[in-house]
Amino acid sequence: MRTAPPLAAGRREDPRHALGRAAEAQAAAFFARQGFTLVARNYRRRLGELDLVVCRGELLVIAEVRTRRSEAFGGAAASIGATKRRRLLRAAQQLLQQRRELARLKVRFDVLIVHDALAAEPRIEWLAHAFSAT
Repeated sequence: MRTAPPLAAGRREDPRHALGRAAEAQAAAFFARQGFTLVARNYRRRLGELDLVVCRGELLVIAEVRTRRSEAFGGAAASIGATKRRRLLRAAQQLLQQRRELARLKVRFDVLIVHDALAAEPRIEWLAHAFSAT
């Protein structure tokens, strides 16, 4: 898996990126506590990106991780529109074509909303079956 390149000396990280990385780390830990195994994190392709891909038994979960500083403008869940869903579906198709062993599993699309991602114990909302591929 690719990681972000290091920042140049003296450059500061954008606080939004730090918040997003913290939310993804919290979400990955949450899935691990639920008995899931991490398959991929930040799977990036030209057509889209998958934040987390986890599996448990015969179930493959493709999870979009969301966080917001405030609930203004509908909050984190409202930010996943039709265009974002299409990008997630395309990236998922690419993943399943590249990793044939995953294609036999039942695929589910979930959303995890991480509230207060930088806190010691953030609150996580798990929206299982958030949307379908059809």
